[in-house]
Amino acid sequence: MSDSLTVAPTSEPRRVRAADGTLLTVPAGWALLPPGDAGLTRRVKAAGPSWTVVEKKGRKVFSRGVWAPEPHILSARAALEAERATPAYARRREADARRREREQAEYEVDFANAVLRFLAFAPSFTSHAKRLAVAVSAHATPVGSGTVARTERIPLERRAEAAVIAWMRHQTTAYDNLSIPRVKGARREVRRELAEISRAVLDLHRRDVPHAPSACPLCTSLQRLGAPSL
Repeated sequence: MSDSLTVAPTSEPRRVRAADGTLLTVPAGWALLPPGDAGLTRRVKAAGPSWTVVEKKGRKVFSRGVWAPEPHILSARAALEAERATPAYARRREADARRREREQAEYEVDFANAVLRFLAFAPSFTSHAKRLAVAVSAHATPVGSGTVARTERIPLERRAEAAVIAWMRHQTTAYDNLSIPRVKGARREVRRELAEISRAVLDLHRRDVPHAPSACPLCTSLQRLGAPSL
């Protein structure tokens, strides 16, 4: 059996299940390295045999840590702590943080502009478009938000469109208060129907024709949120 496995946890602390369903006992002298420190995990895996524990819940997969010889974990942790205590490491961390902040600021601007391009509101609704772009970007772009704006699997323009529709679903429809049957495909169908409604509302603002703000779910939502403009 391979020394590098991906396994699933069981109800027994030192028993795991292999991909083929086989129950395995964690070797004596091994310890569980908790998830959370990617640098340490990489070093432990590179040092020798290890079993990566993952748990699938629905469509999501969660890391539960890595089983590995305890001496490997202790040695890797000590080496990494020594490295992280050096001035050079501190300078590198500071430079990385500044780079990430710069990249995030640039992405927020790019994303807001992509939202504006998708909205394509008429001139009389320019202020609405700017406020909506700010509101959507503020919700969708933070690191770790888990929104579609953070994925690189689809082009920026499609991310912007999906983020707008998601924002509209929560802010301009009754979606959050709906009682949706626990039937396969029901929630997806509700989202599809609400997306069509949201697109119709957006279309109202793509024509230079005034409408009653009090009767418009988008106008009332932007007013309620007090969303700033760009």
